[in-house]
Amino acid sequence: MNEGANTHTYIVDLVSVIVPVYNCEKYLRRCIASIIDQSYKNIEIILINDGSTDNSGEICNEYAHDNSIRVIHTENSGPGVARNIGIENSKGSFIFFIDADDFIENNALSLLIENYRQTKADVIAGDFKIENCKADATDIMFLF
Repeated sequence: MNEGANTHTYIVDLVSVIVPVYNCEKYLRRCIASIIDQSYKNIEIILINDGSTDNSGEICNEYAHDNSIRVIHTENSGPGVARNIGIENSKGSFIFFIDADDFIENNALSLLIENYRQTKADVIAGDFKIENCKADATDIMFLF
């Protein structure tokens, strides 16, 4: 085997939902709830607390008892590094990224999987809608 070769084992049709988390305690529960409430249930949720200084890490830990949710705490390195950590720890044959201050409709993953099955595309993306646009907060809901 080549050094550095990918030895990762994936679970077919499992969607790994990767959530980089940094100082988003006001929005995090809504984000996680929108993932848990998906009509497509073959998911794992990976919360990567990227060195938050607010209560985001504690909120992540509240969900750690759920077998489909994993929490990883790291020193702050930015969302790109957090996403890569999520990928390295994923088991799914599909990867879905969502930021911790966003949320998705309850059929979002079902629509993405359905689209994949029809097209076999390498990348599937959706659209988004901006809600609650205030000076201190913008909620983004992803539409599929």
